[in-house]
Parts: sequence; C-alpha cells; structure tokens
Amino acid sequence: MIKKLSKHPILDYFFMAVGAAIMAIGIGVFLVDAQVVPGGVSGLSMAIHYLSNYTIPVGLMIWVLNVPLYLWGVKELGKTFGVRTFYAFTLNSIFIDLFRGDIPGFAFLKLQKSQTVLDLYKNDFFFMILIGAVLVGLGLGIVFKFRGTTGGSDIVASIMQKRFGIRPGQAIFMIDIFVILLAGLIIEVKHLSPVRPALSLTFYAIFLLFVSSKIVDVIIEGFDYARAAYIISDKQDEIAEVILTQFGRGATSLHATGLYTKQNKNVLFTILPLKKITELVEQIKEIDPDAFVILTNVHEVLGEGFRRRI
Repeated sequence: MIKKLSKHPILDYFFMAVGAAIMAIGIGVFLVDAQVVPGGVSGLSMAIHYLSNYTIPVGLMIWVLNVPLYLWGVKELGKTFGVRTFYAFTLNSIFIDLFRGDIPGFAFLKLQKSQTVLDLYKNDFFFMILIGAVLVGLGLGIVFKFRGTTGGSDIVASIMQKRFGIRPGQAIFMIDIFVILLAGLIIEVKHLSPVRPALSLTFYAIFLLFVSSKIVDVIIEGFDYARAAYIISDKQDEIAEVILTQFGRGATSLHATGLYTKQNKNVLFTILPLKKITELVEQIKEIDPDAFVILTNVHEVLGEGFRRRI
C-alpha cells in the first residue's frame, strides 16, 4: 500500500506533512518543556530556546538554523536536498510553533499545557519521554518513507561523508551526542531544571535517541517477520526433506566451494516464518549436530506462502 502511494507526488507531500506534524507533536508538546533534547538541529534549537529564557520559539529557530545548512547542502551536494527537504523542515518548524501556541493568533492551542501532558510530566515522566520518542521516530520515519528529509544533521552527515569519508550513521550519532551534551550543560549552568538533575535529563535524551532511531528503522524497513537460513551439511538431503514435508516450505540448493578445504559443497537456502525457525534449528541439530547454520533477518518476502507488506 505505502509503496503504491509513494508513486504519486501529491500523496508524497501529503504524507510528508503528516510525518512532519507527528514529529512536531513529539518535540513541541512532549519534549521541549521536559528539557529532553532529541539531538540534531531540533536539539540545538531547544538549547538556544533555553539560553534565551524561553523567548525564542523552537520551531522558528529550527527553520533559521536549517536554511544555511540547506544552502550549504545544495552547494556541496547539488540538488540532492531539493524541494522535499525544504518543504519538510519548513512544515515541521511551523507545526512545532503552531502546537505550542507560539504563532500569533494561535496562542489558545498550547498543547504542552494540556491536562494530560502536565499530568504525565508530574506523575509519569518516563512514559512522557517514551511517547515523545515514539512520535519523533514515527514522524521522521514517515518523512523518510516518502522520500523526504528534515535536513539538519542529515545534510552535515552527507557532507562529512563526501569530504572525510565518515559514514552518515556515525556522523549523525556524533552530532546528536554533542548536541545532547551541550543542552545538558546549558540546563546545568543555568539551573533550568529544579526538579531533575541535568545528568538525568541527558540520560533520558540518549534513551530518546535510541528509541526514535529504532522506530525510524521499523517505519522504513518494517518488523522482521521471517528468517533466511543458510545450511551447510553432509546430510543436506535429509534436512531438505524435513523442510519440504514437515514445514511445507521450498528450498534451494546453491553450489559453493570452501576456500579453506577447496571442497565443493552445496548450501541449502530457505526462508521460514519467525515462529518456525526454532523448530527448524532443532530438527537440523537432530539430523546433523555438525551442520553449519546461518540465520539472517528478512524484512520482506514476495512470493507464495508469505504475506506482502503494506
């Protein structure tokens, strides 16, 4: 379903807007006043928000910081970060200030002051941060899924990869950790959190970073719902018979040569649902205790016997 929808540009922009709004709720409603920063440009904007004694709106600051990064990205990387990037981070900035009531005429919103959020802040802070992390990851994942990006550290990471050969994942992690530590230092120096120590908030922020990144992966790749098994055994025929008859699954025999032994061997390849993989391993152990088995995650299988992802 999602793959079919993403072929239509108008729907791409619609779902990017949905993702930007969800992410904005996570940041603006659940995280800003909790002083738990998500890293990147959003986290840096929150740190500046705290330094200004809460006078500079977070969404506006995100947009201001993103514009020069966007222009830098276009200069260094061409039009890789095109209209979609500008669209996504602009909407995200607007939604954050809108939901927080910082846009003139919308002061009545202030969702961060709702009874539910205030109750969570007072009585279940951890769950409040968890909700924020899930919303940030969900929103960002939707934006990525529909070929958008919120700019910020993504642009810096791509430039660092081009210039210094640093992998994007490593670069984003380093940037996020630096921003989180910086925000924690600001909170500590300015004594902005009389209830919770700045170090505790820093740990919450690292937890937030971990959870949101996992949610992004799930949105983009989906949950693992199958395993691929590579089986090397001298009793391949018996194992293949079990796969075909007891599990009702197909298998493929691949010709291979051991580089150490220089012997020709066949590698049995099959894919099974998660709930069947343990049983398969047990059957293989009974047939050949010396069998060499490799199991890998499978995000999607197209073919008979497996459901297609939406």
